[in-house]
Amino acid sequence: ILTKRSCSQRSEIAFEYEKRAKKDLVSALKGALSGSLEHLILGLMKSTAQYDASELKSSMKGLGTDEESLTEIVCSRNNEELKEIKKVYREMFKKELEKDVSGDTSGDVAKLLVALVQALYDAGVKRKGTDVTTWISIFSERSVPHLQKVFERYKRYSPYDIKESIRKEVKGDLEKSFLTLVECLENKHLYFASRLSDAMKSKSVKEKVITRIIVSRCEVDLMKVRSEFKKNFGKSLYQTIFEHTKGDYQRALLNLCGGDD
Repeated sequence: ILTKRSCSQRSEIAFEYEKRAKKDLVSALKGALSGSLEHLILGLMKSTAQYDASELKSSMKGLGTDEESLTEIVCSRNNEELKEIKKVYREMFKKELEKDVSGDTSGDVAKLLVALVQALYDAGVKRKGTDVTTWISIFSERSVPHLQKVFERYKRYSPYDIKESIRKEVKGDLEKSFLTLVECLENKHLYFASRLSDAMKSKSVKEKVITRIIVSRCEVDLMKVRSEFKKNFGKSLYQTIFEHTKGDYQRALLNLCGGDD
């Protein structure tokens, strides 16, 4: 039932359930479910911004930061989405997202992620350069159309495209963050399709990644992600999920996926 309803319909179901059962639906679901299925269904009971905020918090919990998840969320959300996530994060955890990000990451990665979270976009033009500070300022202070023009123009002046230059100039988590940003700016739906494909390539399926992308995009742009998946990987997302997952978790994902292309 829950995987075939919209977020607002799920909220209504939760309200009616509490009225009739005198019990909170989320608590009941926690008691009845476990593992990846529990994570997926509980994620669906939140708004997109609440889910993103929870995933960010969870990526910074305990020892060691899950930088891959942190980078995926921060680098793939637009300005308006990040503003809403910050607001919801403050309401849910009584903390500022920027402070948590800067406390859990370090060096240039921290500078980049914090700059993105602060959503400092303007229309100004600064000099081009290869030093990391300049790269961070270009990526974090530009509108999407402006950056797309920068990438186009970059090709004319450099023997390498922007992604090749990033691979040559920076390494480690900062390289991954910059590449994620470029991929999202070039084609966000292809970025998510590629992440899903990578998560289901090996025998050890990355259920956490699949859950996060399907839950966070199911009411945003999953149809476009599905289209890019089929176009680039020669098989539908539905079929790929069917082949690499099983049981109730598989059924829930297929319902959210919405159909075979």
